[in-house]
Amino acid sequence: MLLGDDGLLRPTIFAEMSALATASGAINLGQGFPDEDGPPEVLEAARRAISEGVNQYPPGMGMPVLREAVAAHQERFYGIRVDPSQVLVTAGATEALAATILALTEEGDEVVTLEPFYDEYGALISFAKAVHVTVPLRAPDFLPDHDDLRAAVTDRTRLIIVNSPHNPTGSVLPRETLELLVELAHEHDAILVTDEVYEHLTFGAAHIPISSLPGGFERTVTISSGGKTFSTTGWKVGWLVAPPPLVAAIAAVKQYLTYVNAAPFQPAIAVGLALPDEYFAAAAATLAAKRDILSAGLAAAGFGVSRPEAGYFVIGDASPLGVSDAAEFCRALPALAGVVGVPVTAFVHPDRRAGFESLVRFAFCKRVDVLERAAAQLAGLRSAR
Repeated sequence: MLLGDDGLLRPTIFAEMSALATASGAINLGQGFPDEDGPPEVLEAARRAISEGVNQYPPGMGMPVLREAVAAHQERFYGIRVDPSQVLVTAGATEALAATILALTEEGDEVVTLEPFYDEYGALISFAKAVHVTVPLRAPDFLPDHDDLRAAVTDRTRLIIVNSPHNPTGSVLPRETLELLVELAHEHDAILVTDEVYEHLTFGAAHIPISSLPGGFERTVTISSGGKTFSTTGWKVGWLVAPPPLVAAIAAVKQYLTYVNAAPFQPAIAVGLALPDEYFAAAAATLAAKRDILSAGLAAAGFGVSRPEAGYFVIGDASPLGVSDAAEFCRALPALAGVVGVPVTAFVHPDRRAGFESLVRFAFCKRVDVLERAAAQLAGLRSAR
């Protein structure tokens, strides 16, 4: 919910678009959740945990089996050696972000993010009474300009939130940009907070955790989750990894949010993190093929189409269709094509929409038959012009 000009709470555009999809029967490509279950080993592990009585409050820091699995995962994939005591299990990456921002900022502190940004960042920064500073990403590559980063990070900066792979654009920050961020964090005594929930869903681009870089770990809170990787978004099992003083500060806030969560799902996600390399490669390859199906459909419909390097989403530019207001276009799209998307302007501040007004985010984390049907329906937009 967001405050409207009259001071009243309003539904977010995401809730509005999902409700529109339900009411109209349109294909919902607005929300980023899969419509297929995850790996059977993970699902069976959850069933087994439930049947074995893992149904009460887990430890406040998270079940040891998952904390150990996260630590092993960091070393296995990135060569980052951490102790399980440096892992905090959370109610998805969402709670990890909330607890981190609330714990590590004070009123008036500046928090830097990329823009467009996952909408929760702005809300949480506001809740903390901090100041939101953004660095723009511009088409076609949706990468930040290094001079813009240098200008944004100052001695007033407390946190730098780095979302890579990026939602909504699907860009992956290159090593030289990550190294600059580490440099700026040290120069200005800031903490890096990374949102890496799409870490295993990259399409040829290498995901490099900031905490794996020289000088990175001691200034980084690394956040991820199992929902996207294992198609279990409803389980809300996330975690963060950080140096002990940061973990302690964040855990002190987290205990007053959800307290604990998802007891039988925690050992199941631990099973997922230990799956063979082939699983992770296949998950990314399957998603890349789905990206290509939807991208082809959008191009056939007349959209300009970005090529995301990771994640669940593709950005379509509707300006070739004569669209100058993506929000109004998205409200009309269910009637026009039986498909729901989300305007990218929902991910930017109202006074910074220039360059984003005609962009629409579509999710391709759906079944192939659903994407093919959506592509065919979208193609009707061109013939209707």
